Amino acid sequence: MNTTPGASPKDLRNRLVDAILEEDNSGLRDARVETAMRAVPRHAFLPDAPVEEAYANKSVTIKENPDEDALPLSCASQPDVVHFMLVQLAVREGDNVFEIGAGTGYNAALLKHLTGPSGQVTTCDIDPDVTAYARRMLDANGYGDVRVVTRDGALGSPEFSPYDRMIAAVGMWDLPGAWWDQLAVGGRLVVPLRWRGLSRSVAFRREKDRMRSDSVKMCGFLPVIGQDGERNGYIDDDRLVRLYWDEDQSVAPELLRDALTQAKSVVWTDETVGPVESFDGVWLRLSATERATCRITARPAAMEAGLHHPASPALSPALVEGDSIAYLTLERAAENSGAEPRFRLGAVGYGPAGADLAERICVQIRAWSPARAVEPVVTAFPADTPDSDLVDGAVIDRPSVRLVITY
Repeated sequence: MNTTPGASPKDLRNRLVDAILEEDNSGLRDARVETAMRAVPRHAFLPDAPVEEAYANKSVTIKENPDEDALPLSCASQPDVVHFMLVQLAVREGDNVFEIGAGTGYNAALLKHLTGPSGQVTTCDIDPDVTAYARRMLDANGYGDVRVVTRDGALGSPEFSPYDRMIAAVGMWDLPGAWWDQLAVGGRLVVPLRWRGLSRSVAFRREKDRMRSDSVKMCGFLPVIGQDGERNGYIDDDRLVRLYWDEDQSVAPELLRDALTQAKSVVWTDETVGPVESFDGVWLRLSATERATCRITARPAAMEAGLHHPASPALSPALVEGDSIAYLTLERAAENSGAEPRFRLGAVGYGPAGADLAERICVQIRAWSPARAVEPVVTAFPADTPDSDLVDGAVIDRPSVRLVITY
């Protein structure tokens, strides 16, 4: 995006929105959200950031973590993610909206713009420093009628419910029971939901006894404080290769210490992707078919030491069973002169069952390829729902909810 020095904040804001719309391939559009993002001045909620940085398509940290190795405590979300999540939310004039994760107050201002004078917006955060900042920014920019409360977002704000719309700006591993009680039947919930090592913005419609998704999009958010169902651990002595999994999965990193030192099994498919083409759907399909699905990350030194290259070293899907592991990989395919490069997808396995795990990943690559844009349906049921009342699909149990992932 062109951020020419001397350009006005309004010009920079319009260029940012233009770039988001031009580069967006999610298929999500809402003229009202576009209008709101052109009207609400993001830079005014980031007074310590240069105006060019405020209108760059990136997140901005507003509260660092005292632990230098940990994620920040609060950020202003990346604008293109703000855009598609608001489109997913489909706010109407007059709606009563609840937001979890106050951030800078900017997103709450956008929500208030969308609800109009007759609507209500309540934003909350567990950190009093964050809510104090959001309160100052909202007041300074003419949004004094937005409510800001300091509390655990999992509790909601029952005193202002029921809500027509709820949105979380933090990564959630579970869907708290209070949200079910406070979201009106027919209402919508948009939440960055985490399962099997991945994170997706899921737009749910609240029904009487369940919530059912109609949109599932890639996103990344800081995890909410207080939900600790995710686990992680290194599987090599040099601490270069790390796994992330859920507490209901049987993953023992110590059993994999020897696996990466053994001969590998590489299995290839005939499916290919272009340089910027997403293969994210493979991971989603694995999560709906393989209980052993988790995430692997590998530092560059791991590849230099001989580890076969994961498809995305920072976050790739893997299957782990006992002392064996396999993960998604790719390699440049043979090509004709002048043609756009293509990359062949496959899987690499280590350990006694590595070849079998790799083939199981390839089965899902082949299932994904003919219908690459198809999204799963994520259905959430209260935790006490019996099996007989669930829909078909992969069931993932959490303390407050039973998730079913269905293709």
